[in-house]
Amino acid sequence: MANVGTLRITHSPAQERYEAILPADPAADGSGDEEMVGYLDYVSEPYQVVLTHTVVREQFSGHGYAGQLVRYVLDDIRATGKQVMPVCSYVQRFISQHPEYADMAVPVPQ
Repeated sequence: MANVGTLRITHSPAQERYEAILPADPAADGSGDEEMVGYLDYVSEPYQVVLTHTVVREQFSGHGYAGQLVRYVLDDIRATGKQVMPVCSYVQRFISQHPEYADMAVPVPQ
């Protein structure tokens, strides 16, 4: 679990999922409830991680949360020494715009 800006990102290896959580804002309504902003699903393989799907709930789109989530996931995977296969189009675009992650990416079979 890590805090990235205003997001808290959790990793559930059993579900093969990273989740982006927006911590509660007690000043807003006092409810103290956290909200799941989105998630990134993957399939772990021995030498690589296949990033299959990134989702950000509609009411949270346009705030940069998907980028924060993907950056965290890529940094976390880099620490394991594995490569990534970005099947997800958002992750593909993110890597093309952030060349510091290009060395981790393996081609997606067509």
